Amino acid sequence: MTDKKLVEDFATDWDHTDPQWVNDPFPIWEDLRGRCPVAHTDRYGGGWFPATHEGVSKIAKDTDNFTSRTVIVNYGRPGEDALPAPIGVAPPITSDPPFHSIARRLILPAFAPGPINALEPAIRELCNRLLDNLGDHEIVNAGDEYAQFIPPAVIAKMLGFPPEDEEFFREIIHIIISGVDLEDEAERIERFAPVDEYFTKQIQDHIDNPRDDLTSYLLNVEMEGQKLSMEHVRGTIVLILVAGIDTTWSSIGASLWHLAQNPDDLARLVNEPELMPVAIEEFLRFYAPVTMARLVKEDMDYLGCPMKKDDWILLGFPAANRDPAEFKDADKFVIDRAENRHLAFGLGIHRCAGSNLARLELRIAIEEFIKRYPKFELADAEGVTWAPGQIRGPRNLPIRVLK
Repeated sequence: MTDKKLVEDFATDWDHTDPQWVNDPFPIWEDLRGRCPVAHTDRYGGGWFPATHEGVSKIAKDTDNFTSRTVIVNYGRPGEDALPAPIGVAPPITSDPPFHSIARRLILPAFAPGPINALEPAIRELCNRLLDNLGDHEIVNAGDEYAQFIPPAVIAKMLGFPPEDEEFFREIIHIIISGVDLEDEAERIERFAPVDEYFTKQIQDHIDNPRDDLTSYLLNVEMEGQKLSMEHVRGTIVLILVAGIDTTWSSIGASLWHLAQNPDDLARLVNEPELMPVAIEEFLRFYAPVTMARLVKEDMDYLGCPMKKDDWILLGFPAANRDPAEFKDADKFVIDRAENRHLAFGLGIHRCAGSNLARLELRIAIEEFIKRYPKFELADAEGVTWAPGQIRGPRNLPIRVLK
C-alpha cells in the first residue's frame, strides 16, 4: 500500500478511492458531465470514466469492444490465460458471450420472484431482532448495528453457510472490493488465501452433506449435460456473496441516511406506506451504490477517446442516474417519482440477477426501521463514514431517535 497523491483534476486524473470522491462524488460527476463526459486517469494502469447516461449505456451494452473478464478496478491486469476462460473468476458477471447467457440462466431460478418473496418473513424477523438489540437508546447506529447485518444473514441462509461466519463475509468483501490499492500481486494473492481456503471448506462440506440450498444446487446442476467445474461453482458463490452483501448494505444505509435528513420524506413514508415501492426506486436511483468495470479489448477510438487495450472502463451507473439529459430534476430526490428507469442494477447482459432480492431487503429494512423509529435525525453528520471503491454507502451512521 502506498500513500497516494490526492486528485487535483478528476477529468485527467480520476480516482474513485480519493477522499473527495468517496465523501461526496456528485459535484465531481456534475462537473465532468459539463466539461469532460469521459474522464481519464493514468492510475491503476490507465482507465476511463464515462459520467453521462448516454456514455455509460453505450459501453454497458457493447460486448464487442469491451470484456467483462474482470470487473474490479485494481493495479493488476489478468492475462488471457490467467482466468479459467470462458468462465471468468466470478461467472456470470465475469463471463463474456456466448458463455455468459448459459451461466446466467443457471442462477436465475434461485432469484426469481417466487423463491425470493418466500424469504420475506425471515427477513422481517431478522430486522426486528436487530432493532430489539438497538433498544430504546436515544442514539443508535443504523449502519454498523443494523444495515450491515441484514444482507450477510440472508446470503448465508441462501448459500447454506454458517450464520456465525457473517463477520468473515464482511472481511471477504473488504479484501475483494476495498483492497484495490494493493500494487503487489503477491500480496493480493496472499490476502486472498484465507478466502480461498474458506470456500474450499464450505464446498467440500456441501459435497459431503448435501442439502437444499444454493451451494448444493450449483454442485448438482448441469450445463450442456455436464456438472459445473469447481472453478465455476466457487466463482459463482463468490459473486453471490460479494454482490449480495455490500451492495444492499450500502443501499439500506444510504436510504436511512437520506430519511434522517429529510423529515418530510420520512413523514410521508410513515403516513403513506403505499408509497414505499415507488420510493424504493428513487432511493435506488439517487443513491445507486455500484460501479462496475470493463476492460478495453483492443486499441481504438471510442466516444472520442484514444482507448488502449486493457484500459479500465469504470461504468458510472450512479452518475448516469443523475444525468439531467435523462431524468427531469435529476439532482433532486423525488419520493413519488412516477417514471424512473434508473441504472442502479446495471444495464445490458450483466444487469443484476439479484435485483428482486435487493429490492425486498431494502423495502423490509426501511419499513421495519421507520415503524420502530417514526422520527429520527442524524446525530453526528461529521461522524458518518462512507465505503470507498466501487460500492459506496455509509458505514458508521449515528441516528438520534426523536420522540
